[in-house]
Amino acid sequence: MTHSPIHRRRFLATSAGTLAAWAGATTGRAIDFPFPSLFKKSGDGLEEVTQAPSGPGGLAITPSGDYIISCHQFFDPTYPVLRLNRDGVWEPFPDQVFLQQQVDSVLGIVCDANGIVWMLDNGRRLGTPAKLIGWDTTQGKTGKLHQIIPLVAPSTLRTSFVRNLAVDPEAPFIYISDPAGGDDAAIIVVERTTGLTRRVLQGHYSVKPDLRIALNLDGRPVEARSADGRPVQPLAGVNPLMVDRKGQWLYFAPMHGGTLYRVQTQFLRDPSLDPVQLESKVQSFSVKPICDSIAMDGRGNIYFGDIAGNAIGYATPEENYLKYRYLVQDGRLIWPGGLTFGTDGKLHFFSNQLHRTPIYNGGKDVTAPPFEIFRAKPLPGKGLWPVK
Repeated sequence: MTHSPIHRRRFLATSAGTLAAWAGATTGRAIDFPFPSLFKKSGDGLEEVTQAPSGPGGLAITPSGDYIISCHQFFDPTYPVLRLNRDGVWEPFPDQVFLQQQVDSVLGIVCDANGIVWMLDNGRRLGTPAKLIGWDTTQGKTGKLHQIIPLVAPSTLRTSFVRNLAVDPEAPFIYISDPAGGDDAAIIVVERTTGLTRRVLQGHYSVKPDLRIALNLDGRPVEARSADGRPVQPLAGVNPLMVDRKGQWLYFAPMHGGTLYRVQTQFLRDPSLDPVQLESKVQSFSVKPICDSIAMDGRGNIYFGDIAGNAIGYATPEENYLKYRYLVQDGRLIWPGGLTFGTDGKLHFFSNQLHRTPIYNGGKDVTAPPFEIFRAKPLPGKGLWPVK
């Protein structure tokens, strides 16, 4: 899929112009370390698995172990979604024709336990309606379309920029983060059986960016410019989210925020609750860094793609999620994201250099490929890695 310069200019202008304004006092700084690894776990550090041809926006792993990435629209990719085939070649997913006819710009991407890859198309490159696409990878050689669910008003707004999704493992629901313009950030609840969608928690403090928290990378603030020249922080509101393995809790947070929140999914699924009642169910849960990706293992440890720290960090139930530590920190982790557990039991993630894309650099691409995909062992059954 190719896009004209007009389409590209429109995307850059409208994306920056409708995203949250930002000011901050607390600063996170990151450095591209000249040596490969600053911290390692007991001789078992970061392992590079492969390299992506374009900056990833999300990462999914199928039950058969295949990598599927969404290609972040800030890189203006040729194809919005790619799969690494068994010959080690990246190819359009699910195929070139479907992408050209049905898909605009995908960021959030998840593969559920049944092998269905859910792609969250925000439609922001060409201004097409947002939608959720499910593709069944278990049907034949190339799979087949499972479901398309439109995301329309009032569940989405003019400022909507749907970013991440979490699939409920027990109930037929999907939860979507929409950082929108910051103050109007919200979570979207999707019922798969009916296709009905609802916008909840809009403007609540648990989904809005914390204006006291700033992000600095490569020695300068990470910000874009709106059409009138104002500095803005794209996607600073609610961004990372996940559901626990029993489907009981949704965990979520603004990218620019120091707290991870949670709410029981039964309340999100209950349309009889009014906004005030639902907001009263939200709990503060854990400390967190600036991040747009989180994951939880079977022991309740939570992992974060620490953007400012060039790291994958964690918080544990043993410390009541009050302490934040590094699992691994490495100079190659330049805007780490896409945290997901693979069939090998390891934590997989990527480095995408997002702050070096044109939207953050006055239209200039200063990324430096390759865009690596890594994996690392999660925490052991007992004990902490004493690295921070």
